[in-house]
Amino acid sequence: MRLQLLEDPAAHEEVVAHTVLSVIMGMPREGTPSYADVGERLVFDRTNPSAVAGALLSARENARRVRETVSTELWEALNTTWHRWQGLGRLHVTARHLSWVRERAALISGIADSTMNHDDAWDFLVLGRSLERADMTARMVATGGRPGAGAPWWTVLSSCGAQQAYMRSQRGMHSDDRAAAFLVLDREFPRSVFFSLVEAERRLAALDTQADRGGVSDEARRQLGQIRTALEFRATPEILADLPQQMLRVQRSVDAAAREITARYFQSGPLPSWTEELV
Repeated sequence: MRLQLLEDPAAHEEVVAHTVLSVIMGMPREGTPSYADVGERLVFDRTNPSAVAGALLSARENARRVRETVSTELWEALNTTWHRWQGLGRLHVTARHLSWVRERAALISGIADSTMNHDDAWDFLVLGRSLERADMTARMVATGGRPGAGAPWWTVLSSCGAQQAYMRSQRGMHSDDRAAAFLVLDREFPRSVFFSLVEAERRLAALDTQADRGGVSDEARRQLGQIRTALEFRATPEILADLPQQMLRVQRSVDAAAREITARYFQSGPLPSWTEELV
């Protein structure tokens, strides 16, 4: 979306800002949005876990709490990223800043892959990443090509880092339908909706040490499996004809699965209180 503002002089700032904040991110509209609002709410806001600053802070604090689980290299990469981000200050956001964040995120992901044991902690890391990818790709795809508000499909591909992978898979042939189908259904691109759903299911299966011999009792896997099969076994033209609603169903299924995972694996409750034994 930032590239659209920088490179497309015909893009209306208010419309694009509204699309990013309200349509894609689901934030309530406050007055007339501008690119400054996008930067403030999605880049610098530490209290918003969906903002760059909020995500970096959460990643660092979560790693600090489980310091014995993550590798030294991973901790140093997260800690360094946070402190360097702090050093940038609240500047006017440019494509250079956002490119730096993407590079650091890719670096951290690679370090985690090569230095962590691929055990339960790794499964949870990949599970969270896969759910996030499925949700965000679905949100961006749902706005692609919308009259008067949606980003061009080439911009949506760019936002997902998918231009080269897409052009290679399509042998240079480009169309809106091909771009949409690639981002939703491609089995080999790691940020496609389908690939992310499959990867999330795999991580849940690995974490389930008491898998049933028949059926699936894990509600999170059921939610993801149902929406994945709805995409996998439905004709592509039918999916594209109803794309915004299909992507909304994906978002709802991912949200439901995330809530089930939280309830099953990350239950929070009051700390136990200890009393002296009465004799």
